[in-house]
Amino acid sequence: MNNDKTISVLNDLLNITNDRIAGFAKVADKVWESYSDLRPAYDDMVAEGWDMKQDLIDLITSKGGNPDDTTSVSGSFHRAWIDVKNTFANDKDESTLENVIFGEKAAIDAYQNAIDSGDLCVESTVLVTSQLLQLKASYAKFNILEKLK
Repeated sequence: MNNDKTISVLNDLLNITNDRIAGFAKVADKVWESYSDLRPAYDDMVAEGWDMKQDLIDLITSKGGNPDDTTSVSGSFHRAWIDVKNTFANDKDESTLENVIFGEKAAIDAYQNAIDSGDLCVESTVLVTSQLLQLKASYAKFNILEKLK
């Protein structure tokens, strides 16, 4: 296994995780008055994002890499799109919730692609698989709650 490829894939996931955290900050306190029942699930997702970030940083460092603790270009475009979309949306709360779900689905896809790439060592595959399962669980929970609103 090529250690440089592993570090590169882990850094990509770190960028995606930073995108999640930045996205969560962007929507914080925008919908909780209308959908207070979603707040605990959202808070769990935020805390999980910070834990995932630290685990990725620790693994990258242990592999001899330098963590790329930035967001991705595509994540920046998505957050800008959220602003534009919410400007014209009839129901800003619903639009915000849809964007959270969209972002979570994008993170799931990125994690699955990382696993499927074959560029991860065994230790990295274990962590990424564990984080993917966390993402899928929080996505399913949030998606169900959003549909029940």
